[in-house]
Amino acid sequence: MNSKKVSLKITPDASLRVNSARLLANRTMIEDKPIVVLGNDRAPQELSSPVVPDARSCFGPRAACLADDGRLIVSDTGHHRLLGWNSLPQLDRQAADWIFGQQFGCEGRNGNSTTSATTLNVPTGICILGSGTASNGLAVADAWNHRILIWHKIPEHSNVAADVVLGQKDFSASQANHGKDSPGRDTLHWPYGVYSHGNKLFVADTGNRRVLIWNQIPQSNGEGADLVIGQTTFTNRDENAGADPSAMSMRWPHGMTFWNGYFCVSDAGNNRILLWSGLPTNNGAPSDLVLGQADPTLVDHNQSLYWPRDNTLNMPYGLTARRDWLIVADTANSRLLGFHAADINSREASALVGQTDFHEKGDNRWQSPKQDSFCWPYGASCNKQSDLLAVADSGNNRVSIWKFSHD
Repeated sequence: MNSKKVSLKITPDASLRVNSARLLANRTMIEDKPIVVLGNDRAPQELSSPVVPDARSCFGPRAACLADDGRLIVSDTGHHRLLGWNSLPQLDRQAADWIFGQQFGCEGRNGNSTTSATTLNVPTGICILGSGTASNGLAVADAWNHRILIWHKIPEHSNVAADVVLGQKDFSASQANHGKDSPGRDTLHWPYGVYSHGNKLFVADTGNRRVLIWNQIPQSNGEGADLVIGQTTFTNRDENAGADPSAMSMRWPHGMTFWNGYFCVSDAGNNRILLWSGLPTNNGAPSDLVLGQADPTLVDHNQSLYWPRDNTLNMPYGLTARRDWLIVADTANSRLLGFHAADINSREASALVGQTDFHEKGDNRWQSPKQDSFCWPYGASCNKQSDLLAVADSGNNRVSIWKFSHD
């Protein structure tokens, strides 16, 4: 595999701090505290404690998916399981209604057994399949089994077997790229993200440094993708397509969403968000816009500066959109950024959650966890019907649910 060496040039020079007028958010995106916190306390009394895998706990959750009818599904990644609530949780630390991949009280990769239609190994991204009243299916990125699991109907009970697997020929297989050195249109390597829009399915095939697109939700095991972006062919997997970073290349794709007419991909390894005007239609199509970097050839986190700003990113993983807002989980800066449709020309975020100003970046603001702080948030999901936002606050072992304001 070919790759280009990237050098970082981070400096804490105080003269590089921006004008104080640009430090504070000028729009309010969500309310000032979450309505519900799951998996851990709002303000834990201990800095660290053992995480028992019961119906109320989470360990490093990487994704939280809110269905429009209020159902919630969480990738409890560190416990190698999914947790599901059949209606919107109303109480802090409310117990899950169902579990997938384990029995309650147990943990271990693939349930300490062999890979099957009811096991998981580092589950990450989750998405609801379909739209409107037809939103009834579920897809999960089972990253370290190198596959995507699909249910035709969202589970309501524990350990309902998946209906379809992608990236593998059957439910018992688990090798990256089918055990071969090169990928294909039907293989996966560490797929961390999954997203659905209309009848299309999108997979962030992270270890192959690409995003795969199916024009229809697959109905059979091992179906190959119709389109690839981030690489020019289905058989390449080099970082940044084996060349210098560009508007078409990727290093660590993860989150995906549609926003303001753009298809958006969080390219965490290049510390940026790539935006295509409309849906890409050709393999290797270059993006039209980049957020987080001054141009598509630059990749340093926080644009080579020690302090972040309203236009910089540090390993952004999660993406979601709600009306005029693009919400970015700026993971290594331990914050959420909100880009409003009106920000598209400046490419500067106008809303901030988790930090007091755009120059701050400490986990939990360098303090013990608070109800409005984050420690490496990995995933974000909107419920457009109820104006809710779910955040997988991975480093705090919790999921928080927030109400959007109407700014």
